[in-house]
Amino acid sequence: MEELRMLLDLLIAALLGFAIGFERKLRLKEAGIRTHTIVCVGATLMMIISKHGFGGLGDPGRIAAQIVAGVGFLGAGMIVYKKHEVHGLTTAAGIWAAAGVGMAVGARMYIIACGATALLVL
Repeated sequence: MEELRMLLDLLIAALLGFAIGFERKLRLKEAGIRTHTIVCVGATLMMIISKHGFGGLGDPGRIAAQIVAGVGFLGAGMIVYKKHEVHGLTTAAGIWAAAGVGMAVGARMYIIACGATALLVL
């Protein structure tokens, strides 16, 4: 039964990531629906594994910190400087924020995750 709830968490993350990505797609930005959905679901999955995958042993906060660092690294690869202009900064920030939404879902902080998604879309 617990694993079904975890699966529901992944579905919620997919919907929220989809919403963020859909807004980006409407604005014709580089990263869209698939990217934001994958990042959001991936962060949720990592949080679920860190909380439940090791018999309750360990510190889930360590995984959360690594998600932040790892997605930051991914986002840094999206930022390009050419002709004295920076491109991709908002996209990188959106990916980082989508990971934060996924982490909130994985921590079962649904109101925070939905509120953050609403703010990001608006």
